[in-house]
Amino acid sequence: MRRADQEDDDKEDKSPRPDPQSSEIAKALYKSRTVLIFGEVDMKMAERVTAQLLAYAESEGDIRVIVNSPGGHVESGDTIHDMVRFVGNRVKMIGTGWVASAGAHIFLGAKRENRYCLPFTRFLLHQPLGGVRGQASDITIEAEEILKMRARLIKEIAIETGQPYEKVVTDTERNFWMGAEEAQKYGLVNKIVTSASEI
Repeated sequence: MRRADQEDDDKEDKSPRPDPQSSEIAKALYKSRTVLIFGEVDMKMAERVTAQLLAYAESEGDIRVIVNSPGGHVESGDTIHDMVRFVGNRVKMIGTGWVASAGAHIFLGAKRENRYCLPFTRFLLHQPLGGVRGQASDITIEAEEILKMRARLIKEIAIETGQPYEKVVTDTERNFWMGAEEAQKYGLVNKIVTSASEI
C-alpha cells in the first residue's frame, strides 16, 4: 500500500526543473545581458556564447559573463576569448566554482579591471595536455603544435597578469591551483565580490 506522502513525493519528482536555456530563463538572462559558461568548453558552447555575445553587442551596455568551467577544447576557448574582445562592449567576467585551463583562458579575455570572482572560486593554470597517436611524422607535427600553443597561452597569461613570462612557464609546469585571494595577488582577478552590487 502506498502512503499519501509517497504520492506527494512522486508528484514533486515529476515537476519540471528549471533549464538554464528554457525560454523564460533565457529571456531573463537576455534582459540582464548575462552569458553563462558552465561545464566543459567545446564547439557547441563556443557557438552558443558567440551568438549571445553578438546579440548583446547589437545595443550599448555592459555584458556579464559568469564562468564555472573545468576547461576543455583549447580552440573553442580561443573563440570565446577572442569574441569577448571582438564585440566592443565592456565585458565583466565573473568567476565562480572553478575556472580551470581553457576556462581560465576565457576568463582572461576580459580586461584586468573587469575580472571578478566570488570568494570560494578556485583557478587552475597548466600547460596544454596532449595525447597524440599515429605515424611518427604526425606525432612530431602535433608535438610541435602543442609547444606553440603552450608558448602562446603562457604569453597571454603573462601579459594579462603582469607576471614575468619565465615565472608563468615555471608555474604551469604542473597544475597550478590558486584560491580567490591568491588569484587576485597573481593578477588574474581584479576584485573579489560577494554581491552583484559590487560589480
